[in-house]
Amino acid sequence: MVIIHDKIKKLRLKHGMTLQDLSDQTGLSVSFLSQIERGTSSLAITSLKKIADAFGIKISDFFNEIENHNYTVLKKEQKPFKIESSDITHVRLAGDFPNRKLEPMKVTIPPSQTYSQPYTHPGEEFYYVIKGTIVFKINEVKYQLNEGDSIHFPSNQPHVWKNPGKEPCILLSVLTPVIF
Repeated sequence: MVIIHDKIKKLRLKHGMTLQDLSDQTGLSVSFLSQIERGTSSLAITSLKKIADAFGIKISDFFNEIENHNYTVLKKEQKPFKIESSDITHVRLAGDFPNRKLEPMKVTIPPSQTYSQPYTHPGEEFYYVIKGTIVFKINEVKYQLNEGDSIHFPSNQPHVWKNPGKEPCILLSVLTPVIF
């Protein structure tokens, strides 16, 4: 499992930066950055992007890169990771190449896990249920999906989700724009 907070601290020290220096460049507070480095605070993608920009790297550099010479990603090369101090596991299913437009991932959501804060962003989202059940709420309309079902929607619509089951839900997720 990739541990992002360790990489952030190592990069900061490698760049000879103090927490105050990183705070000045990201607009994130020193106390928040300290909590991130200790792994005691959640880290949103937007905060990770600010930190990546401060180091002059891509967000994907925080994760073990998948070498992609044949446009294939072998199962043995896939590295699971977690973000925002959640129990949700992500696995990148694509390598990295210039002008890539899609972000395919395998997402495993534990039982009874909920993301209840409505979220919007540019792009599109597609999910295919490999195993389990998931309920999406998009613009206040609920969609329950079971194994074999899929959903595709514009990400600028307020959306939340929940795994109502007693088993993990495994999804194939394809997002735009590319975030990792």
